[in-house]
Amino acid sequence: MARIVMKFGGTSVADLDRIRNVAARVKREVDAGHEVAVVTSAMAGATNQLVAWCQDLSPLYDAREYDTVVATGEQVTVGLLAIALQTLGVEARSWTGWQVPVATDGQHGKARIASIDGAELIRRMQTGQVPVIAGFQGIGPDRRITTLGRGGSDTSAVAVAAAIGADRCDIYTDVDGVYTTDPRIVRKARKLAAITYEEMLELASVGAKVLQTRSVELAMKERVRVQVLSSFSDAPGTLVVDEDEIVEQEIVAGIAYSRDEAKVTIRRVPDRPGIAASVFGPLAEASINVDMIVQNVSEDGTTDMTFTLNKTELPRARAVLEAMHAEIQYADLSIDADVAKISVVGVGMRSHAGVAGTMFRALAGRGINILVISTSEIKVSVLIAAEYTELAVRALHTAYGLDVV
Repeated sequence: MARIVMKFGGTSVADLDRIRNVAARVKREVDAGHEVAVVTSAMAGATNQLVAWCQDLSPLYDAREYDTVVATGEQVTVGLLAIALQTLGVEARSWTGWQVPVATDGQHGKARIASIDGAELIRRMQTGQVPVIAGFQGIGPDRRITTLGRGGSDTSAVAVAAAIGADRCDIYTDVDGVYTTDPRIVRKARKLAAITYEEMLELASVGAKVLQTRSVELAMKERVRVQVLSSFSDAPGTLVVDEDEIVEQEIVAGIAYSRDEAKVTIRRVPDRPGIAASVFGPLAEASINVDMIVQNVSEDGTTDMTFTLNKTELPRARAVLEAMHAEIQYADLSIDADVAKISVVGVGMRSHAGVAGTMFRALAGRGINILVISTSEIKVSVLIAAEYTELAVRALHTAYGLDVV
């Protein structure tokens, strides 16, 4: 017997037939003798509609009321799934975030989980009841409903798994596992049987949309074994586990891409001590995350600074930088939103040389110019023109021998 958390995304609970399918999957695990807790997202499209209503009423909406509105999507789903389970003879009860409780900080719209008291959930599971828990939501220090940001139900599920000491957290999605790259672009992409926390975290952070980044961070911290699998088939999924559990590690685990990037260049910035702090400090204070950063060699006492950020942050970043023009004294501000970030990820890079060289040669062979380069211990990322995204992904997938033979 195992203790399992089963998390179902929006496409898995998109309508009543799919909710019945989810209930049948949960019942199979219960009938096998496992203790089961379920975490669900809102029905596909529901959160988008709720967000749109808030934005239509006021672009400068109260974030606390926004959370109250958008959290209702998950409340509908957990109630319906509990009814579906009861119809199949499974004892079940729905739980909202505040009822568990899932305690968070007070950052409405992007709250972080502070703690979860799993004692009552464990007690109910030991009696044979299935808790059906609303993902994406919690309760803040002011006793107001909070939400965790888009994709936050993955984080909810991993946090619940950690709180109740689950043996595994199964994340059911519309894909049947983690692939070496997006199979819609590369037909020869391979599904991985297992991937390390570190690799999955890097892939999630650079564009892979299988798991939310924060959920992987939490799984790695709490050592929660995660399995990614499909709601629509019985095929085995991909395990996200500690590196020690993987016997033979590939040099490169996968290729990820992101079209959500924008490149900002500040030209002829005075090259003096503290100038980087003057540029990036105000951006950080405005909660704007900067990714790849390149500073050119100083010429005539000035330098160029280039960095990337999410396209959605461009208007705010431009406003911050223009407001700092007099202090920074740059000559020109250049923005390019027609770019893409391509990343090669693998823990095998730690012990194998030449990974970056292979990447550069493969791109050069296809006539693709590199605009910016960024590296970490297990990742190499480059910024290229967006029009070459699919060509670059295919070329790199082949270059690293990841194609299915």
